[in-house]
Amino acid sequence: MKDRYDVVIIGAGIVGCLTARELAKYDLDILVLERNGDVGAATSAANSALIHAGYDPIPGTLKAELNVRGNAMWDRLSSELDISFRRTGDYVVAIGEDEIENLKILKRQGELNGVPGLELIDGETARARVPALNPETAAALYAPSAGIVDTFGAVIAAAENAVENGVSFAFETEFEDFIFDGNRIIGVKTPRGSIGCDWAINCAGLEADTVMHKAGARPDFRIRARRGEYCVIDPEYFTLDTVLFPVPSVKGKGVLVFTTTHGNTVVGPTSEWIDGKTDAAISAFGQAYLEENMRKLVPTIDLRRTIAVFAGLRASGNARCLNPAVDYVGDFIVEAAAEAAGLINCGGIESPGLTSAPAIAERIVRILREAGAALCERSDWNPIRKGRPVMRRLSDAEKQRLIKTDPRYGKIVCRCEMVTEGEIAAEIHAPIPARTYDALKRRTWLGTGRCQGGFDLTRVVEILARELGVPVSDIRKNEAGSEFVVAETKNWSGE
Repeated sequence: MKDRYDVVIIGAGIVGCLTARELAKYDLDILVLERNGDVGAATSAANSALIHAGYDPIPGTLKAELNVRGNAMWDRLSSELDISFRRTGDYVVAIGEDEIENLKILKRQGELNGVPGLELIDGETARARVPALNPETAAALYAPSAGIVDTFGAVIAAAENAVENGVSFAFETEFEDFIFDGNRIIGVKTPRGSIGCDWAINCAGLEADTVMHKAGARPDFRIRARRGEYCVIDPEYFTLDTVLFPVPSVKGKGVLVFTTTHGNTVVGPTSEWIDGKTDAAISAFGQAYLEENMRKLVPTIDLRRTIAVFAGLRASGNARCLNPAVDYVGDFIVEAAAEAAGLINCGGIESPGLTSAPAIAERIVRILREAGAALCERSDWNPIRKGRPVMRRLSDAEKQRLIKTDPRYGKIVCRCEMVTEGEIAAEIHAPIPARTYDALKRRTWLGTGRCQGGFDLTRVVEILARELGVPVSDIRKNEAGSEFVVAETKNWSGE
């Protein structure tokens, strides 16, 4: 980490990493600060991984604009970054005749937002397309542009492509404060020292309001965390090839049943306001709520077939829509700070934040240019990032060729997901190295099957220690304090 950069980005979630990649097109020295030990370790690590069509946001809001624009960008983005993305389409399902009017409202909203191909279908057609649907389905709104993506794959790919184009990342380096010259930001403070910069970009997710307030920006803006719990269903028991929504309520989009790029079916999320911004615990109440509400869409799912549960936190803000014709609170903030020159703020980036992320990055570049930043395009910028081999997706011939090149690809470590030692080692030595068990889990999908790491854990810890050249006692599940090994049990004095 140097003493000075042209741009410092605060936060390495999907928005921060895609912004870093977008700015790498220009002749800029860029640093991304991340308080966790890996990219995408907070909100980006635990969400629905959906690319929303854009019928849900209120017309005239920044959410609506960036949702539809971002949705259209994912085909090219996934091709350039070599990540898993598929347009599955989605259905908003009306159970009973009294919910059909709400589908019509959503369809009109979507058309005003510019969502392509929206179709209102009757219950019989919906059940023919998705046989698992509730027999009482009266109608459905179909959006062909909706899709699914490997969220963490997108974060890591964007970050790696940024690194390959000269961007620097500083992990376990928390933003503390800004350094000012008058009302202009000229640097940031971190526990590792001060860093000078011309521009600071706030992509801090749940802490975006805290960062804003350090600069005196938007003092009335507040982010409150909403916890969403999920259940992951054993794919041997139930699979789905699309995304199912209930008719939304004032609490949000409701409990979904949806597929993933990894082949699992997921039920969730709940929507619960919490105090603080860190409590991602699972609750008995949340799991019961999921079971009750998912039956409205798919009555036959049995949550006893759950192989994993998790929760994520969403950064819900209280920003009012800037369009005077729209009375709406809860819009995205993506703007130059009026109170502090040199600061670009992103705040309240909840759903559809993932979908909107490439459009947010694009908007940030435009704001920087309008604010006077010198953006000179680089002739050597390379948008292509090639992913590493995934053995379970290869043909037998491809597997054999890879094993001849590196025999470690022939050694299966995770039996449930068929992850090999070669894949694990490749991620440890990647441009953004995986240095913990969870970092490997997010990259390779090891430990996510039926045994939830029961078979592979000790072997993975051993591989991490060997490849990183550190003692086994240094290997962690995720952040500091989550070490697996405390001490040797044999010949231990107990001191």
